[in-house]
Amino acid sequence: MSERWERLPKWARIVLLLLGALLLYLLPLIDPPYLSPSGSDFGAVLFNVAAYVLVALGLNVVVGYAGLLDLGYVGFYAIGAYTVGVLGSLHGHLPLLLLLPLAAVVTLVSGIILGAPTLRVRGDYLAIVTLGFGEIVRLTLINWGWVGQAAGISDVPRPPSLSLFDLPHLSWNGGIASIDLSNTTTFLKFGILDQTPYYWLALTVIFIVLFAERMLVHSRVGRAWEATREDEDAAELMGVPTFKFKLLAFAIGAFIGGLSGALFATRQAFINPESFPLLLSILFIAAVVVGGAGNRLGVIIGAIVVSYLPELFRPFADFRVLIFGGLLVLLANFRPQGLLPPKRTVRAKKLDEKFEELEEGTAHA
Repeated sequence: MSERWERLPKWARIVLLLLGALLLYLLPLIDPPYLSPSGSDFGAVLFNVAAYVLVALGLNVVVGYAGLLDLGYVGFYAIGAYTVGVLGSLHGHLPLLLLLPLAAVVTLVSGIILGAPTLRVRGDYLAIVTLGFGEIVRLTLINWGWVGQAAGISDVPRPPSLSLFDLPHLSWNGGIASIDLSNTTTFLKFGILDQTPYYWLALTVIFIVLFAERMLVHSRVGRAWEATREDEDAAELMGVPTFKFKLLAFAIGAFIGGLSGALFATRQAFINPESFPLLLSILFIAAVVVGGAGNRLGVIIGAIVVSYLPELFRPFADFRVLIFGGLLVLLANFRPQGLLPPKRTVRAKKLDEKFEELEEGTAHA
């Protein structure tokens, strides 16, 4: 599949990418009958999926590219959301267009503050420290009066609405679609009832992050991350300042996590510490592992699986979590490298298999 894609002319790839992006923007208006979970607002479901995708892209920089196990990523998500809540409602009234980059920068600084002392430890120790960070952030939010304590923050500002024009949705009768003029979405109107504009906003942010992340990974920085991930000691011997690049990955991951949290806060309009449980960190890391750490398309698919399947199983009520967990267990057993692992993982696996065949052949001889 990848080779076929690479063989296509550049103009054909660009056209296909643009058509795919257009389809993603139109998805809530098309509202496909077999994709849209019954009894759910499809626009809200898509926004939730987009928020997970954004988080997975940020966490992939830390886990997939730099090889750092971060189990407290929800802490950055919460800091981004609370920056918007505190400065936009509780202690200030800054406009959201200023709050979004401000939340990302505040989270980036918090990532540097956390990473500077903790990235000198490796492996399980780093996982334990980051796990504690996520819980410390949540407990601080519960007990600190300046950020609203357990009561949380209400009236989080929404994006400015322009209300340009109305776009009709499709109505499906079996497999036949028709335009439903009674069900419309007002373009760039960020209200309470219709979540589709929030999805479009999140999707636009994802495309910007994807572009920036791709540029970064294919630069000297990306090669330094790869060297650090594969063998940190060897990378240091070759002159790579591994600590600096690990800290950079941690800060960039925090930046994207904070941005996603800010989008979540503005969509919800109300946040409290219970919005950021430890379970979210586990789901975030599951999205990266399930999709294939180190592969941007893989982690996007992983985020869709982790966030969309529970909504699809909603008709099964309480059993949906059991079904979802069972599927993850099956996946971990039959596809431990993830749904779409990076090329280096596939190559390494094939190489290991060849070595085993050679060793068996030598033993039999």
